[in-house]
Amino acid sequence: MPEHSFHLKAHWPDLRNGIGVIESGNLKTQVSIPPEMEGPGIGTNPDEMLLGAAATCYIITLAAMMERSRLEKEDLTMESEGIVDVTNGVITYKKIIHHPSIVLKSTATEKEEQLALKLAERAESSCMISRALKGNVEIALDVRLSKKPVID
Repeated sequence: MPEHSFHLKAHWPDLRNGIGVIESGNLKTQVSIPPEMEGPGIGTNPDEMLLGAAATCYIITLAAMMERSRLEKEDLTMESEGIVDVTNGVITYKKIIHHPSIVLKSTATEKEEQLALKLAERAESSCMISRALKGNVEIALDVRLSKKPVID
């Protein structure tokens, strides 16, 4: 696939604690500094957007890998946490922890369970956003794997 560009427009009419707007494709939202960093907390913020980019890239990559491997799932959900450190006034995005929850079909074999875990690990290193963050932000996984209960 040849090179591709994504475009974003931003408007920031105020000072530090103002409210701006970003627009990129289907995304259009207000942005500001979060209250945890002494901002107004209107709309989203760069920290949430970075976490959202990492999480959506990971879960889409995992779903695509499962599909290519013909690994059937019942459900796939995830919670992610972004950890930001503030030391001596310097703000650093330190770590992202993904908690994917993979529910396989009730008939899944042990081999399929092992494949699901392997793909969950591989998706993290295959995701474009994870690769972009590598060396700057640690990304960790806490995979939860289960099977759909058999109902008689």
